[in-house]
Amino acid sequence: MKSIFFLIVVLMFAFNAHSQNSSSSNLEARAVVVEPIKISKSVDLNFGNVIAGFSQGTIILSPDGGRIANGAQISNAIPGEVSAAEAVVTHGEYNYSITLPENFTLFNENNPNQIMIINQFQVTPLRGITDQGDDILKIGATLNIEANQSAGFYTNPAGFNVTVSYN
Repeated sequence: MKSIFFLIVVLMFAFNAHSQNSSSSNLEARAVVVEPIKISKSVDLNFGNVIAGFSQGTIILSPDGGRIANGAQISNAIPGEVSAAEAVVTHGEYNYSITLPENFTLFNENNPNQIMIINQFQVTPLRGITDQGDDILKIGATLNIEANQSAGFYTNPAGFNVTVSYN
């Protein structure tokens, strides 16, 4: 009895396997090539003239160009060139992310062993400002000044990277 039952089950699967139908469909394929995202510098980051003190201090330059001094002084009489950095981002209608450095080092032109660190970068994107719909990124940061920081012009010609990437 068991062998007859087993034979019936095997035959059911055999007939079932041979009785399947097949079907196919013609699918189309598409792709859209978008313009690459672009960024170009328009204004450098300039903290202006600062006066070091007997203790450490910071100058916070906001993306809107305002400066706040903590433990250091800024000269209102001779402020020097003060500007938040600006860059133009061309991105079409697509969303993107912005990556800024953790910190950046400035070197004294006359004594490269004397440095100042810039950190705590902040960015404010101004959306669709240009006629083409590009964005302008306004970038500020914090300048860290050591106690009795040596006078001089501090710069780093390598510049810091601002990276934009499509999401």
